[in-house]
Amino acid sequence: MISQCLKRRDSICGLSLSPMRMTFQRLAGAPDVADTILSIPHPYKYGMAEKWIGGHQFAFKNGTDVHFTVVKNDGNDLVGAISLMRVDQTHVHAKLGYLIGVPFWNRGFCTEAANAVLSYAFDELNLNRVWAHHVTRNPASGRVMQKIGMQHEGCLRKHIRKASVFEDIEAYGILRSEWKTSAPQSSPATKTVRQTRL
Repeated sequence: MISQCLKRRDSICGLSLSPMRMTFQRLAGAPDVADTILSIPHPYKYGMAEKWIGGHQFAFKNGTDVHFTVVKNDGNDLVGAISLMRVDQTHVHAKLGYLIGVPFWNRGFCTEAANAVLSYAFDELNLNRVWAHHVTRNPASGRVMQKIGMQHEGCLRKHIRKASVFEDIEAYGILRSEWKTSAPQSSPATKTVRQTRL
């Protein structure tokens, strides 16, 4: 079930490390993934995943980021990663970000994982607000944000630059009070989210 590992704030759920890191390197290195995620370059060189993963424990201990893997229920297939970043205890908010491998697109993994992470953000971290954004030309990411109850808050025109092209981004957010009234009911999970070191 998705929520099982999310409740374990003080520990890391263990997975086999080496195969997961290699799989993440492959998933993040896909051109279609890198095309719409600002922080993912292409080519995604060998060792970049290792470096990114290497900072997770430090960020978690400092309370600034919480990173999760998204895996199938059997725990054997890495689907992607989802994170709460820039956790700000002064303003009590954080940014939601996710990466789902191309073979797993349009199968509900991201929506289910995002719902679980919102629950963690509001119920475990007691945040007041979670925000996210996506490049305008990636409406599928916006649909995930809408499905989890986020409200469209506007378009930031030519706000980021990816591969020397300025891109518009769509901003979304959800408040704790909105989540409490629209949170999905528990149902048997077909996927799982784990806080982990890859």
